[in-house]
Amino acid sequence: MNNVKKTLKIYLDNNATTPIHPEVIREMENALEFTYGNPSTLYSIGKEAKAKLEEARTRVASIIGAKSEEIVFTGGGTEANNLAIFGICKAYRNKGNHIITSKIEHDSVWNTCKSLERDGIDITYLPVDSYGMVDPEELKKAIRPDTIIISIMHSNNETGTIQPVNDMARIAKDGGIPFHTDAVQSIGKIKVNVEDLGVNLLSIASHKIYGPKGIGALYIRKGTRIQPILFGGHQEKGYRPGTENVPGIVGFGKAAEIADKNIETEGLAFLRDHLYNALKEKIERIRLNGHPTKRLPNTLNVSIEFVEGEGMVLALDDLGISVGTGSACATATLEPSYVLAAMGVPPQIAHCTLRFSLGRDTTDGDIDYIIEVMPEMVKKMRGFSPLYKEYLRRRKETV
Repeated sequence: MNNVKKTLKIYLDNNATTPIHPEVIREMENALEFTYGNPSTLYSIGKEAKAKLEEARTRVASIIGAKSEEIVFTGGGTEANNLAIFGICKAYRNKGNHIITSKIEHDSVWNTCKSLERDGIDITYLPVDSYGMVDPEELKKAIRPDTIIISIMHSNNETGTIQPVNDMARIAKDGGIPFHTDAVQSIGKIKVNVEDLGVNLLSIASHKIYGPKGIGALYIRKGTRIQPILFGGHQEKGYRPGTENVPGIVGFGKAAEIADKNIETEGLAFLRDHLYNALKEKIERIRLNGHPTKRLPNTLNVSIEFVEGEGMVLALDDLGISVGTGSACATATLEPSYVLAAMGVPPQIAHCTLRFSLGRDTTDGDIDYIIEVMPEMVKKMRGFSPLYKEYLRRRKETV
């Protein structure tokens, strides 16, 4: 049975990346073979490529309720976040020297801010509560006359907690401050509309919605002042120079179109909750990380005490199950998650964390198999833990 599952691969790390949708592959293959022109050229082959690029731009704009001219294609979500923050800082460098963000941002925002901090920019990192939520009142108190941009993610990639972005964007607007949100994890999982949110800038990544890697987009609301951070030609209205990756953009556009028509939350949320409730019954000392209800429907982040997360990932892989320990951009470090640390999770528990992120291919059978094999796996691994043995000894003494 285990060998069969190892061959089939139960994939539950969709917050790290998603498999490319078959329809996306077909559109990309067609673009690779036939739409090879440079979109910046004037002759017919180039015009055909330009038309495909603009069709994709319209599709991407549609999924967030934006105008097509407000979409700038980038090399991914990381570049979109960099363009938003560095670009605003360049545009507003004469106005102020202060940025507000949070302690739970994705590495591409966190490290951008750290870089700016080293260059003399003053950064305020807003705290979060035990659910990973930013308090809009804390944001209001942090705003200063020299604040030039606020960047708060829409939903967290590790815990799935959804932030009150519309409330915070309203506060920013009242202060005349551009507001950016990293919505990479939210798009395709829940409805996101830039008009409802009221943000100036919003980042998207193709590979989180069953599109190709290496393609993303930054929504820039009309009238928002921002300057480029790369220099070359005049592609993407000068915001992102370089010949466009037309096949990748075409794939991104198709993925956005499919996602826009197929946002389904109840089924995934049911499977997610069924998994957690069943594991909670079978495994003691397991805790949920993130908000119990204001959370992405596909995301389950749990800490299972006395077993290291990395060890569980490898053991589950041997059983044919792919899961993550947190952010895929931070798995090379042995440090505990800074997101969980900001939420007040002790380091010894943060090290014992798994992130299950379900996707369009997740089935009832996948979840049932995990519920069947995981308790025994945890039991075996805890058998090698001195800390668990000490816990059992103390519990026995108190009985």
